[in-house]
Amino acid sequence: MATFLYKLGRLSFRRRRYVALLWVLLLGGIGYASSAAPAPPADSFSMPGTDSQKAFDLLDERFPAASAEGATARVVIRAPEGEKITDPAAKAEVNQLVAALGKGPQVAGVADPYKANAVSKDGTTAYASVTYKVISTELTDKTHDALTDATDKTRAEGFTVETGGDAVQAEQEMGGSAELIGIAVSAVVLVITFGSLIAAGLPLLTAIIGVGIGVSGIAALGSVLNLSGTTSTLAMMIGLAVGIDYALFIVSRYRAEIAEGREPEEAAGRATGTAGSAVVFAGLTVIVALAGLSVVNIPMLTKMGLAAAATVAIAVLIALTMIPALLGFAGKRALRRKDRKNLKSRADSKDRGLTKPGATHSATDAKNTKPNLGTRWARLVLRRPVTVLLIGVLGLGAVAIPATSLELGLPDEGTSAPDTTQRKAYDLLSESFGAGFNGPLMVTVDTGGTKDAAAAAKTVGTSLAKVDGVAAVTPASVNPAGDTAIITVVPTTGPSDHKTEELVKTIRSQASGLEADTKSDVLVTGQTAMTIDFSQTLDDALLPYLGLVVGLAFLLLMLVFRSVLVPLKAALGFLLSVAAALGAVVAVFQWGWLADIVGVDQPGPIMSMMPIFMIGVVFGLAMDYEVFLVTRMREAYVHGARPAEAVVTGFKHGGRVVGAAAVIMISVFSGFIMENDDMIKMMGFGLAIAVFFDAFVVRMAIVPAVLALLGKSAWWLPRWLNKLLPNMDVEGEKLHKTLAPSSSPAAEDEDEDRNNDEEEERELEPVRG
Repeated sequence: MATFLYKLGRLSFRRRRYVALLWVLLLGGIGYASSAAPAPPADSFSMPGTDSQKAFDLLDERFPAASAEGATARVVIRAPEGEKITDPAAKAEVNQLVAALGKGPQVAGVADPYKANAVSKDGTTAYASVTYKVISTELTDKTHDALTDATDKTRAEGFTVETGGDAVQAEQEMGGSAELIGIAVSAVVLVITFGSLIAAGLPLLTAIIGVGIGVSGIAALGSVLNLSGTTSTLAMMIGLAVGIDYALFIVSRYRAEIAEGREPEEAAGRATGTAGSAVVFAGLTVIVALAGLSVVNIPMLTKMGLAAAATVAIAVLIALTMIPALLGFAGKRALRRKDRKNLKSRADSKDRGLTKPGATHSATDAKNTKPNLGTRWARLVLRRPVTVLLIGVLGLGAVAIPATSLELGLPDEGTSAPDTTQRKAYDLLSESFGAGFNGPLMVTVDTGGTKDAAAAAKTVGTSLAKVDGVAAVTPASVNPAGDTAIITVVPTTGPSDHKTEELVKTIRSQASGLEADTKSDVLVTGQTAMTIDFSQTLDDALLPYLGLVVGLAFLLLMLVFRSVLVPLKAALGFLLSVAAALGAVVAVFQWGWLADIVGVDQPGPIMSMMPIFMIGVVFGLAMDYEVFLVTRMREAYVHGARPAEAVVTGFKHGGRVVGAAAVIMISVFSGFIMENDDMIKMMGFGLAIAVFFDAFVVRMAIVPAVLALLGKSAWWLPRWLNKLLPNMDVEGEKLHKTLAPSSSPAAEDEDEDRNNDEEEERELEPVRG
């Protein structure tokens, strides 16, 4: 692979104008296609095979006029202090409000609170249910304005009026600037890392082009593949982060090759052949992790995962082709001005015969060069591997403790900010009608074509009213055909309460007996039941997904490192970092620690999809750092370095770059914490903290400590397995032999470095033993 990528890098360098033009034309073409494509479909949520989805589909078929998929709004009205909502004057005002709501655009119907028994027992509060003909994302501005105008008019008369439901437009305070924040911080980190505006600009430019192609492609294919607008959120988040990182590693390797005296074309080829090989396998691990979300069998997650995986694949292709092409335009200007002057001075000295034949300036001054931070850190870890290992493992273990109290759920209006109208409506309903009123259960009774649904529903309703945890059961609503009925069951507890989940399980366990008595199918649905089924679906898929992702990635890493213990160590380290990240998420979003700093308005359960999302995304990203850092160690080991020396070499050449890449990825994810969407905010925080733990604790501390303790055993591979596995030559061993590295300008540097480290190696020998 390294040889092929070496040739690809040189070809892209030589044909840089054509390569750059090709990618620009591709971006323009897909951008035009996305602008001309129909609007993407609205978000749709389904869970094939679950009871709640079956009931939902049944309602959509048997009650088409009820707009089962249509948006809803619940307008809660409370009478002024000391008055009743049933007083004649108040009743007249409420009737005017109901009439105004019914005249709004896209309204399918409004339930009169006095006819629908929607008045509280104390007579102070009532609510009107508004249903719309379209789903919430298709509501127009005029529709939102009509709802707001109607409620404002009643509020002006002294009534307390608050509105909840998915038809209510969420307040937008910021939003849309997450990418800009991430790019801005990334630019600063790149400039500091490279010390060159040109070198810093290359990763940013290619990442933006890659994300642009990916997101535009999603928009262009949205109507064809039924990809909603939110499908691109994860693709943008991941694509931007890995796009910058992959380009960063190749540009960094190119600068190292130039600094060793190679010509730009040769340096671009070698950088693509070595660092590019690591990029390919790092990208594959991310793609496997994201595409593996399809095993969950939730269409929304499958589409998001596949779209993000496609964007990562584009980022890999751009890094392997467009980066060498742009390096062809940049040449030696990708180096710092100081480094360019040193190269020129070195060349002038050689021309004047001031250096010995075969020697280089860097080799002559090697003993006088201060080791960089990566080298010093690696040597520190190698001296105290047990101490570093214990501190890292125990520290992450302590952070992971809150994860033991993890509570999963989906956000509802009870977790909204206290000053929002949705939260106020939620609280008013809870105070006046009971906590369970905000999460009613819908029980469907299907008689299979016979017209006795009313009688069957009455029997079912009478039985359910006796179940513990049921506050009320409303009379059944029967469809015109008379073969299907809906019963609304109000729990005594709130929608996120564990007792409500137990109630759903109890009703479903009794359904078989009710079905036998009434000769009908009894199913439970509603928002609360959908949330419960969603969490259960994710729980059931977690272990198979984890096994698939870790198993495939283990095989990929075994191909990369030709080792059994290194991939095993990588997987275990990932699990530790994910557990710590989940603990931090629980502490902030569930317990409320540092909630004001992060912007958490109301602590509550962790979103059900968060653990599986973190496992998928973080595993791929964690393997990025494992591949980039340990591949350089493997490369040094294959070329003759001793185990401890190989670790030092990996940190010497890769530590600074991996640290910069991690800071960039953290900044990209952290930018999404500023978003209003609870899911995006939680994902941004969780991914950012997970990358921090994995890059700076696991990969930078635990990995070198473990490798120091394992010594040569780290690179052990059974002979039979070594023969069985194809040699992908990720570390470029075959490439180096082909290019005769012994005659390269850097050969003397490598020998000098090895001699300088021999004493350090001897000191570390007792530790490894």
